[in-house]
Amino acid sequence: MKGTLRLMSAAGALMLAATAAPAMAGTTADLLKRLHEKGILTDDEYQELVKGQATETAQAAAAPAPAVTPDASGGAGYVRMTESGVGLQVGDVALKFSGSVNGFYVHDNGDAPSATNAVTGGVATVGGSTSAVRNGLLPGFLKVEATTTQGGWDVGAHFGMYPGINSVSYSGGGANSGGNPRALQTSGIDFRQTYLTFGRAGFGEVKIGRDIGLFQSESILNDITLLSSGTPAGNVAPSNTTLGRIGTGYIYTDFQPQITYTTPSFSGFTASIGIFEPLSSLTGPAETNKQPGFQAKFVYDGKFGDVATRVWLSGTTQKHNVDLGPDYTGWGWDTGAKVTFGPVTVVGTYYDASGLGTTALNLFDTDGLGNKRDSHGFYLQGLATFGKISVGGSYGESNLDYANAADALANPTLVDKNSSWVGQVRYGLNSWVTLLGEYVNTKSEAHNGNKATSDAIAAGAILFF
Repeated sequence: MKGTLRLMSAAGALMLAATAAPAMAGTTADLLKRLHEKGILTDDEYQELVKGQATETAQAAAAPAPAVTPDASGGAGYVRMTESGVGLQVGDVALKFSGSVNGFYVHDNGDAPSATNAVTGGVATVGGSTSAVRNGLLPGFLKVEATTTQGGWDVGAHFGMYPGINSVSYSGGGANSGGNPRALQTSGIDFRQTYLTFGRAGFGEVKIGRDIGLFQSESILNDITLLSSGTPAGNVAPSNTTLGRIGTGYIYTDFQPQITYTTPSFSGFTASIGIFEPLSSLTGPAETNKQPGFQAKFVYDGKFGDVATRVWLSGTTQKHNVDLGPDYTGWGWDTGAKVTFGPVTVVGTYYDASGLGTTALNLFDTDGLGNKRDSHGFYLQGLATFGKISVGGSYGESNLDYANAADALANPTLVDKNSSWVGQVRYGLNSWVTLLGEYVNTKSEAHNGNKATSDAIAAGAILFF
């Protein structure tokens, strides 16, 4: 009985030693030796405990370390900030929020209405002087992305919400319908982006969902009015956005459902090709389209000494199945280049199309009977940056031809050309906010000689994070 009590006392002492001084080498062995020397442990008890302790030590050394559940304390670098935007990375998953907010005071002075300035499809303001506080070509946006690497593949889920600051009517255009400048209204939230991606080095990337198109995407993404106003359009009752240079240099690329594959970069060259949801005409007869649309884009990025270049070529084609009329196939291509040398960046673009119309995809694309109208356009642009100040300017135009002589007789006021001059000044207040001032002269000309002009000034700011 006494031996048992002594063993229990020794065991208690061992537990106390392990708890009080786990990091001290030899603590248990030293304690057993002292207990033996003081006569608390007999020789047999001492040898038994030493043997048992040696066995436990060997087992502990062979056993795997217990799993540790990381927390948000920053231990082992488990949670860290993302490289851009606002977000964090937890384990192998990065969650990022990025976005933009903008607003401008826009004063637009257009011609008073008359019989000689009616232009069907014109973008110049007709109706006198108007003022508004509104978004520019971009609405605000909030993009949420979750990305990770799983099984050797880089994958991501992407969501982009684009809210405007102005109230909309929600009639005929959803979140981007005509403006409704009255009390107790709400702004439009355009959910433009919902797509997934997967890819890896040497393979490229696949995108499935709704995102910006390929045809004419480079034209709008390199346009200086993307950050400002450009042609106001609808300034008396502003909607989510202005036009920028849409319709006065290029056709709007739009955000479209698609399955697109992009190759890896080969010495600066990348190619993208996609299958797209077919779009019906905005102004033609009813359609029941049975085949998808197809788009492709080729890009080269290179540097020659101090000169950086980006060159692109893109195209689109889609067959339209008209319910009551002949089918037709719309197609188009565009090309352009961006060259940067020192503080100066120059951009030049050109597009040519048939059965695509003008300003928006499939707007005034045919005479309504399946006979296609051809269109073409371009813009030239320069921007020079000196410290925090940038000064830029551009000119562009979009042209639309008649389908045939009968079309000319039936639609005498159809737009022949929309064009605009833009002058712009930017000041980088800090890394988030840019202040902008702009002057825009817009002209719309009909095939019968009708003409409308408008002059606009815009001043405001845009923020990116």
